[in-house]
Amino acid sequence: MKPSPLVLVDGSSYLYRAFHALPELTSPSGAPTGAVYGVANMLRRLLKDYQPSHLAVVFDAKGRTFRDDLYPEYKAHRPPMPEDLAAQIEPLHSLLRAMGLPILVEEGVEADDVIGALARQAARRGEQVVISSGDKDLAQLVDDRITLINTMSGSVLDRTGVIEKFGVPPERIIDYLALIGDSVDNVPGVEKCGPKTAVKWLTAYDDLDGVMAHADEIGGKVGENLRRALDDLPRSRELVTLRTELDLDYRPEALALQAGDTQALRTQLADLGFTTWLRELEPATDEPAPADPTAASGADYEAVLDEAALTRWLERLEAAELFAFDTETTSLDYMQARVVGLSFAVEPGEAAYVPLAHDYPGVPDQLDREAVLARLKPLLEDPSRAKVGHHLKYDRNVLLHHGIALDGIRHDTMLESYVLDSTATRHDLDTLCEAHLGHRNIAYEDVAGKGAKQIPFSAVAIDDATPYAAEDADMTLSLHRVFWPRLSQTEGQRRVYEEIEMPLVPVLSRMEWHGVRVDANRLRAQSAELAAEMSRLERQAREIAGSAFNLGSPKQIQEILYDQLKLPVIRKTPKGQPSTAEDVLEELATQHELPRVILEHRTLSKLKSTYTDRLPERVDPDTGRVHTSYHQAVASTGRLSSSDPNLQNIPVRTEAGRRIRQAFVASPGHILLAADYSQIELRIMAHLSGDEGLRRAFAAGQDIHRATAAEVFGVAPEAVEADQRRAAKAINFGLIYGMSAFGLAKQLGIGRNEAQAYVDRYFERYPGVREYMESTRRQAADLGYVETLFGRRLYLPEINSRNGQRRAQAERVAINAPMQGTAADIIKHAMIAVDGWIQREAPAVKLIMQVHDELVLEVPEAQADTAREALRTHMESAAELDVALVVDIGSGLDWDAAH
Repeated sequence: MKPSPLVLVDGSSYLYRAFHALPELTSPSGAPTGAVYGVANMLRRLLKDYQPSHLAVVFDAKGRTFRDDLYPEYKAHRPPMPEDLAAQIEPLHSLLRAMGLPILVEEGVEADDVIGALARQAARRGEQVVISSGDKDLAQLVDDRITLINTMSGSVLDRTGVIEKFGVPPERIIDYLALIGDSVDNVPGVEKCGPKTAVKWLTAYDDLDGVMAHADEIGGKVGENLRRALDDLPRSRELVTLRTELDLDYRPEALALQAGDTQALRTQLADLGFTTWLRELEPATDEPAPADPTAASGADYEAVLDEAALTRWLERLEAAELFAFDTETTSLDYMQARVVGLSFAVEPGEAAYVPLAHDYPGVPDQLDREAVLARLKPLLEDPSRAKVGHHLKYDRNVLLHHGIALDGIRHDTMLESYVLDSTATRHDLDTLCEAHLGHRNIAYEDVAGKGAKQIPFSAVAIDDATPYAAEDADMTLSLHRVFWPRLSQTEGQRRVYEEIEMPLVPVLSRMEWHGVRVDANRLRAQSAELAAEMSRLERQAREIAGSAFNLGSPKQIQEILYDQLKLPVIRKTPKGQPSTAEDVLEELATQHELPRVILEHRTLSKLKSTYTDRLPERVDPDTGRVHTSYHQAVASTGRLSSSDPNLQNIPVRTEAGRRIRQAFVASPGHILLAADYSQIELRIMAHLSGDEGLRRAFAAGQDIHRATAAEVFGVAPEAVEADQRRAAKAINFGLIYGMSAFGLAKQLGIGRNEAQAYVDRYFERYPGVREYMESTRRQAADLGYVETLFGRRLYLPEINSRNGQRRAQAERVAINAPMQGTAADIIKHAMIAVDGWIQREAPAVKLIMQVHDELVLEVPEAQADTAREALRTHMESAAELDVALVVDIGSGLDWDAAH
């Protein structure tokens, strides 16, 4: 077995971080406990992940250190420790001692120095060391045996990780820190020398001594600042250097974990109010354990099987300021799903599951489903009764089958997580609980089985279903108590959450529930026509190639294009094979006819398999309509996506794509209204950049692409030719998406120098755009994120990457995201406003689709004019920009005709 590492924990670092990151929890006596809770959870996760035999939690001692003697101003600007944090230090120490964890406090030095000394001692003995801290100073210790982890963020830094994060290896971290200084600890560096400049200097001159020796060679203001700082830099270097040769009274081998004092731990947990952890310590009983032993096995989860228990829980729910709520159902498809049971939680660690439709042999008596739902209906529909859930739009749709229109949806932990960090890849409940609570939920497979042997939830034994279902409500409430304080700290993010994402939940639910009418017979006819055209293209390809091959096989296409026809290999796959990707075939199509035929066949094949074949199968047998699912927590920019079926990607520029839209039809006596924002991202660019040229063009109602062409090519607007307008359009949209001159040249089929000249002239005419792009790059690099006009935040973890390709991509995203994100926020505002008008004044009108910058409504013919005017008013007033929002509205009996 691989020996367990020595784990050294920077207790002081985590104490501060937990205090600021977690909600203001209190014990039963009212004492603050949030920091204790955070540090304890982090330590429990460390123990679980690394299973160390030796560990120490190191804290800073009170009083002066050698650094104060070296530099009296060291940490002089730090405010005193908050009283609520100071009050938690002793309870935390007591809790750790009860857990059997060694605590180290060394006078005269800092926790980082003690950690450094112990880590070096252990590494010299050949041991592996894991340092758990969020402090960048400790990166100087990393080597082949010492690894730095941040348990709160999940990041792990080995030598390669340090280089990737900071741009310098561990042995240059001291020099790096001395140059940039530390405003928190009041370590003076070189004024205006940020991480990029420090890395540049150290790369050029090897180390701090080299930088100082060549100070006269460095020009500009920052060079002057460096020369002024020369006398202070040696002291700064000493301040940030850890003292790893301390003469300590203890050695790494003395840091063995102890058994701990279970009784003292129970007392501590009770005093702190950590009830879930306390229940885990309860003695085992003869009852079977929950399916997942890492779940909250001691939590107070109740199966509600009689009227008295139901009444008791209803009273608790009615008295609660906020309760968590979840459904267990028969299907993931909200149009087919019916309720199997409901779960509730009002306090962490206390939850109930109300089974209503379990149907296995020997199932205990359950309360009548319709009777229970009838009793719950007033509570669930009451907008003043605040509920929190995870992905409550799904639960709302399911409950509609039972005649309940869920209201009072105050919070949704999926959306809280998404607004806090939209770049996180997953926002499902299980992932969030592991990441933020250090808790692994019972998996569905643990109670229902896997694969072909999986049973429906209605067949799961109630004894097993109760901890699984109740845990979802319990953990949702606990997550909310972590997320909501963090959201509340940032005004912009809170505004996006409260004014956009949460009000949108019932709007999307109504859209999904109503669905879209589709002419299945028309789609089937189109499928037959596409199949015939695909057969023709296959014959044509065979004739061109001189032999038969499968147009759906990349391997056979490779053989024909590259082995037989000897076309140039433009790009290879990760496995080293010549690529047959779409962009590669597009380039090859300029040299040979066959790639164009393959592309046409591929396009038709995708339309047939994705839409004309699939959509008729998606028509709900009860409603005769297609019901998509709109996803709020997927796209990092805030845009909605849809699935089952995906309505966002139906092509509009091809005849075949437009014909598919002809199958989306209005009900008898109705028409479709399609309202599309005109060039919304360019208008947002004009607003954000403040460029007068762009603003004048939009204010005058000009064709913006023609106006741009006139500026770039130096001709009168009326003299602009089609190719010039096309080039200007490519520039307008290309710059938004971070396109380079090389990309523009490729798109327009012109030389790179010519494309660069177009871009240069564009920036000469629109200097505000260039300044916006440059300032956005700088701001993103400094902050690590960009924001939309409404405060939606997009984090950019690669914005300061040493990898030039990753950094350039992050910079492109930084420029584009505020525009795409603001456009997403605007159309969401519009959806909320339009839906509000419908609910108040026109219930017969239905908002049925949202696709990119477009809204589609199904409207009774008699209300068409009224709806058109209301739609235009609400969409054009969804945001106040310096450039007017313009909406184009069309109407027709089908979606294509409405354009």
